[in-house]
Amino acid sequence: MSIVGQRFVPVIVIDDPGLAPDLASALLHGGIGCAEITLRTEAGLRAIEAAAEVPDFTAGAGTVLTAADVDRVVDAGARFVVSPGLADDVVERAIELGVDVLPGVATATEVQRALRFGLDRLKLFPAGPLGGLDLIRALAGPFPGVRFLPSGGVTPENARDYLASPAVFAVSGSWMATRELIAARDFDEIARLSRAAVELVP
Repeated sequence: MSIVGQRFVPVIVIDDPGLAPDLASALLHGGIGCAEITLRTEAGLRAIEAAAEVPDFTAGAGTVLTAADVDRVVDAGARFVVSPGLADDVVERAIELGVDVLPGVATATEVQRALRFGLDRLKLFPAGPLGGLDLIRALAGPFPGVRFLPSGGVTPENARDYLASPAVFAVSGSWMATRELIAARDFDEIARLSRAAVELVP
């Protein structure tokens, strides 16, 4: 998939789409080559479009809740879509359009549903409240071929432990590019925090 090789997938909430190119460049300078730009703000869709124009950067879309959302973000240039839950219409539309999809799962039942779609890379959300690494270890037993993207409760303090798990292909978090840092145009700090995050990889 388009984010293979990435160990961090920043979750971006942005209010000004004009800042998206500088944000993407700051993440790249810090060693992170992708981001999940959420549809939580009105600027999200236009920010995806702007970030998708940055060379060597993989723009993805987050908070994708409907098949119509899939159409909109793919038209905007998203190369992967992330959903908080496992919605059949979202997964089916993403597969139809040929873009990578990371649905959120929280239970073994949802993992089995995802496998029926041929998906083996899944977002675990909300990872922290669900049990974090303990849940990942439990799910890795019956589903040895599945790799998870824990999201929700991932911090600089526990990211290394998550990344050390063979069942985790990447982690998702917002600390390296918070809504406040983006709004303040503090791209040097975003690059610094991204570099510090990359250094956490075991």
